[in-house]
Amino acid sequence: MSEEKKILLVDDEIDILEFISYNLEKEGYKVYTAQNGKDAIRIAEKKEPDLIILDVMMPEMDGIVTCEEIRKIPKLKSTIIAFLTARSEDYSQIAGFEAGADDYITKPIRPKVLLSRVKALLKRTQVVEEEEKVADDTTINIGSLSIDRERYMISVAGQEMILPRKEFELLSLLASKPGKVFTREEIYSSVWGEQVIVGDRTIDVHIRKLREKIGEDHIKTLKGIGYKFVD
Repeated sequence: MSEEKKILLVDDEIDILEFISYNLEKEGYKVYTAQNGKDAIRIAEKKEPDLIILDVMMPEMDGIVTCEEIRKIPKLKSTIIAFLTARSEDYSQIAGFEAGADDYITKPIRPKVLLSRVKALLKRTQVVEEEEKVADDTTINIGSLSIDRERYMISVAGQEMILPRKEFELLSLLASKPGKVFTREEIYSSVWGEQVIVGDRTIDVHIRKLREKIGEDHIKTLKGIGYKFVD
């Protein structure tokens, strides 16, 4: 059973909502639905779901914009967002990750596969939350960069900003051991979890977004190996 984990489904196709809702509710999840981005934001802010499964192609406000707006709400910083879409083009996935998505699910998808992905995503969230409970609550301070692990907030030269969950976890991992080279495999396992399948470009997109926010010089690329954090 899911221990009443809350999931918000967002899709403008009613049959998709009904089909996915039915399969998730059978597993014991509490499911909310929305047919457009504006309703999704309102429901997400009110219900604070553990996971949002969000369609990309929707009228009025598409999934990319919806995801960006949800990521601006501080109390939803721990909410996992996975895009569900028939579009499998690389540029669409990159746009989704840049907006703050954690995963990408291509439809049509078999119920068993969907449930497996949902369980993996929620399991990863639980592991992160447990790690946070036992972690030292003090911030990481490196030069002009300060990382507040409790609030998912960083400060760069005195300017505070809240990062999307995966960007924050990636930065925290690299900054936890300055100078250490983290391989791509280590990053995938630590930040996304071994059971979550993500594309090859995922890390690259998140690294680029971090560099835009903290500066180009802190994260170094070791071609064909991985990344390291330097002061």
